Amino acid sequence: MAETGPTGPGQHPRFHEDLVGLDPHDPEARAFAEHLDRMERCGPNFTVEASIDGVADFADSSNRLGGLRWWIAAFLATLIIAGVIVAAWDIVERALQWLAE
Repeated sequence: MAETGPTGPGQHPRFHEDLVGLDPHDPEARAFAEHLDRMERCGPNFTVEASIDGVADFADSSNRLGGLRWWIAAFLATLIIAGVIVAAWDIVERALQWLAE
């Protein structure tokens, strides 16, 4: 009789649905199954939780990268943080000027 579901806690359900025939213990096949899960994830993208999940996905993917791509991702994250700091400083400065009037 054929198995219809995961057999153990380490089994990914994709190997019984989409990836039939691939070795579920192969690290590359498991990484591909996780990639398919990320690609097919759909949910509300307009919530704070979804925005935080998007940042977490960016961080996870940039940590998997190496070399020049990792440095570009780190530079991009640094630019975003610097932009937020400059914008916050400008808002505080204008608020203090408005309160001083």
